Amino acid sequence: MELGHPLDGLDSLSWSFHSHAYGSAEDLPDLVRALAGTDADAAREALSELYGSVLHQGTVYDASTVVVPFLAGLAAAGHRTKDVLLLLGGMAASEDEHGVEPGAVRAAVAGRLPLLLPLLDAAEAGVRRAAVWTVSHTRTPVALSALRARWDEESEAAVRAEILSGIARIDPGAGAALAAGALGPSRPAGVRLAAVFAHLDAGVPWTGALTSVLLSLLPANPLHEVFDLDRTEPLTAVVEALLERDGAAQRGAAFALVEAALRDGRAEVRAEGAWAADRACMLSRSAPHRLVPALRAACVDEASVLALASLLGRLGPAAAPTADVLLPLASRAPEQDDDPADRALAALVLVTPDLATPLLAAGLGRRPRALDAATALRSPDHAFPYDHDLLTAVRTRLSHPGALSGNEPWQLTNLLAGWGRAATPALPELCALLPHHPDQAARAITSVARDAQPADRAHAAAALRAAAENGTLAAARALYDLTGDAVPLLRRLGPELRESATRRRHAATAAGELGPRAATLAPALRSALGDPDAGTTPALDADTAIAEALWRITGDADESVALLDAVFRRAAANPWSQWSVARAARVAEQLGPAARPLEPRLEAALADPRPAAAAVLALLAVAEPATLDRPALAEAALAAAETGNDPQRACEALDVLGVATLTDQQLTRLSVLAHGDARTVRSGVEDRIIGQDEAFRQRARTLLPAGRAATDEP
Repeated sequence: MELGHPLDGLDSLSWSFHSHAYGSAEDLPDLVRALAGTDADAAREALSELYGSVLHQGTVYDASTVVVPFLAGLAAAGHRTKDVLLLLGGMAASEDEHGVEPGAVRAAVAGRLPLLLPLLDAAEAGVRRAAVWTVSHTRTPVALSALRARWDEESEAAVRAEILSGIARIDPGAGAALAAGALGPSRPAGVRLAAVFAHLDAGVPWTGALTSVLLSLLPANPLHEVFDLDRTEPLTAVVEALLERDGAAQRGAAFALVEAALRDGRAEVRAEGAWAADRACMLSRSAPHRLVPALRAACVDEASVLALASLLGRLGPAAAPTADVLLPLASRAPEQDDDPADRALAALVLVTPDLATPLLAAGLGRRPRALDAATALRSPDHAFPYDHDLLTAVRTRLSHPGALSGNEPWQLTNLLAGWGRAATPALPELCALLPHHPDQAARAITSVARDAQPADRAHAAAALRAAAENGTLAAARALYDLTGDAVPLLRRLGPELRESATRRRHAATAAGELGPRAATLAPALRSALGDPDAGTTPALDADTAIAEALWRITGDADESVALLDAVFRRAAANPWSQWSVARAARVAEQLGPAARPLEPRLEAALADPRPAAAAVLALLAVAEPATLDRPALAEAALAAAETGNDPQRACEALDVLGVATLTDQQLTRLSVLAHGDARTVRSGVEDRIIGQDEAFRQRARTLLPAGRAATDEP
């Protein structure tokens, strides 16, 4: 391929017919020109914008394919060669393709190999290394042959390590064979580390020799300046890869690596061990029990306790053996602001609440992290233990509303709400808080006063009524929940239905809870429906709530079914709105057989794991039983659970279907979910993943026939 001018043909293309992450690609020619120009600042800005448009968060587009030839030409011509190579390599590596044929972008980069391969011989080692990264991601025999040849010639250790990784990427078997001779202590450390990964990527059994090599390389982070962002922490990457194999021997090897690092005498190695332990506990159900002793051993000073505090808190009671190392730091000077003490106390709150309670009471107002840990309930059925001294401290804080800061109003009222009737002495402070923080105070007043003495209930109701008369929706809703008086709530809901989509959704939900008593709101609800073509999540969810409210108020299922059908139709055009499909399916489930016209929509939702569990439950409630393909519904529910999408609702769907519906193979998969070591819940709010997975495991176990268990139980 002849090296012409890299911008030849740039203006002859119809760029507006192509698209990238932000729409039309007509801006790309100017970005390419800036990248080729002499203005360094403009070139850097253009490179950043290209990453955002043609490789947006790892996603490639139709325009990505079209711009490849020009980028390859710029790299070959010496225009910011290393930077452009890395962009091309990232594009070739991407398997997240939007609006483009699978593999098209990688093929486009491969088509420019005649321009890129000569850069393997560039004078600058950094350029050679970037070229290796890029050409290896084309995964072609030509690239493999070129990398083999370069391996024999290359003397720079960092480039040799990249070549070994590149060969393993294209041909894992060849990479492992080459790596076998690169593990010895005479080899450069970076090459040895690349050899460890080459063995791992080839899927060959992990051995004690590999463990010894990796441990000898710790701390490994400084050795591994990789372009692969998944391997910026080598020890963590190895541990994750071993755990993903999900076998007892592989788990044992992963845990042994973590334990050795945590017990190392060097702080930097213990730090790498802490990161690896964190990842292991997020992936493996048996990891906390196995690793807690080593985690405790790693707490050798204040810095290490602080580094591990967040993980110990997420492990909760499983980390109880570490309470004695958290306690000294958590107990420090409760009358003073002290962030390290606060972080240690926050962990202690979740690990051993009984030890933490007096410290939290003494430091309330100066320990925001610990208060958040105590009040951001880690599971829906668990509240922080009641304590009289803590109640007194909360009342003292609430008695000065102007002094409350940050999330304190929500945190303190949430604590009281969790205690229910036991927090009745705090009702005066809660009522006084209403004008200052109505949403938080109103909810807590209802929870506390619901089972209180009549006089206390009356006092709470009077305060809520006064706030409701002043136009506070939260107070009006709380008053209805406490007394059944719907008049102030009805008065407030009308204006709320004219506000933003989120507020319309909440108002519609409240109206639906009133049922026929909200009949006067039916016209306002219909007027609150969004643009019939709007596919944003807030708009879809607001219309779903309105559909449910109208059904509860009027009893007319036909109108609500038509509205839900429109929600399903609009959501189908937006891949980010699948949770809106799940919410619409839940309303269809409530409608029962009256929602039978929605069957095609619900059946289509089974293909996506996100709304699948809700769609299964809806079909079970809506469809004629004899028409249901129960094994197929079980398959959809299992797929939702296995991918961590609404797993508790997936269990509910499987429960309604009944275990007799499941095939032996499906029962085995359910058994793995219930008894296997790999966590099912792996995403969401980080602090809650472990707790949610444990709750799911217990729920899944209740579904299995007696005696049915996976053979690989932690």
